[in-house]
Amino acid sequence: MPISPLSSLDPTRFETAPILKTLAKASRALAELKGVAGTIPNQGILINTLTLQEAEVSSEIENIVTTQDNLFQGDASPNARLDPSTKEVLHYREALAIGFQSVRESSLLTNSQILEIQACLEKNRAGFRRVPGTSLKDPAGNVVYTPPQSATEIEALMGDLEKFIHQDTELDPLIRMALVHHQFESIHPFYDGNGRTGRIINVLFLVKEGLLNIPVLYLSRAILETKSEYYRLLQAVRGDDCWEEWIIYLLEAVALSSQATITTIKAIHHALLQTKHQVRKQFRFYSQDLINLLFTHPYTKISFLQDQLKISRVTATKYLESLTDAKILEKRKIGRSNYYLNHALIGALTR
Repeated sequence: MPISPLSSLDPTRFETAPILKTLAKASRALAELKGVAGTIPNQGILINTLTLQEAEVSSEIENIVTTQDNLFQGDASPNARLDPSTKEVLHYREALAIGFQSVRESSLLTNSQILEIQACLEKNRAGFRRVPGTSLKDPAGNVVYTPPQSATEIEALMGDLEKFIHQDTELDPLIRMALVHHQFESIHPFYDGNGRTGRIINVLFLVKEGLLNIPVLYLSRAILETKSEYYRLLQAVRGDDCWEEWIIYLLEAVALSSQATITTIKAIHHALLQTKHQVRKQFRFYSQDLINLLFTHPYTKISFLQDQLKISRVTATKYLESLTDAKILEKRKIGRSNYYLNHALIGALTR
């Protein structure tokens, strides 16, 4: 069945009572998340830590699996010898960061930006598909959907999608996000990375629309936990035009993810304040910059303190060893490098 432009859909079909009821719940939860995220003065803490978690789970949906330890070590030492899965997860976080910076500066979400996100994610510039043959299969290997095969059609549909993302419409942004996500996944414009790119587009669309200031909606967890339903509903729209069920599913995911992310942010904030009071009480070298640094990376290295606090290696080592002796951090040697683990932060992230 050919894909039609989203602009051809009648907006009134999304004004059903079940959709509007779920939309109200999702909108309230997302607004609360935006407010709670703003309570962390250093937004870099949330951008770095929560996007790391989102990167891990979004990649896991595509069966790219790493461990928390490998991921946190890779965050601290991106140039170290990492396993392929950890590298891919870190590429996702990098792609999300690049996309966020671009959307924040331009207030746009264009195909040029989407191409840049996917290129960072996959570390190639193959661009939109130009060779036919891509098809989606179920776990048994049966073809369940064949996306557009023509390069001309793919470019035309992506052009229509870009217009829809920016057009002035009465449709609520959360409903539009659900429509955009389905359309992008159905066009399947890239040779690889479509699922992960599509989930990055979700949160960047919310930033573009002003529903979030920073990309911290941890949406992939809800999708991972209902993975079979996610794929079933994607196909139900294609085969049976079941838009209502799909939109309600994604709105529910937004509501659940918002509440879960709020809980995580509050846990980070609580851990940060506890650590702040403990360090300030025990050590003369206390500074807010030091606390912010300890909560930006689950695993801290001596070089982080040197670079960001502008102190010598000897002084940085003294600070971290003192925090380790006080059991605020745990020192762990991995290979030739020493890492200092912030278990309060790790606990908040991995609850």
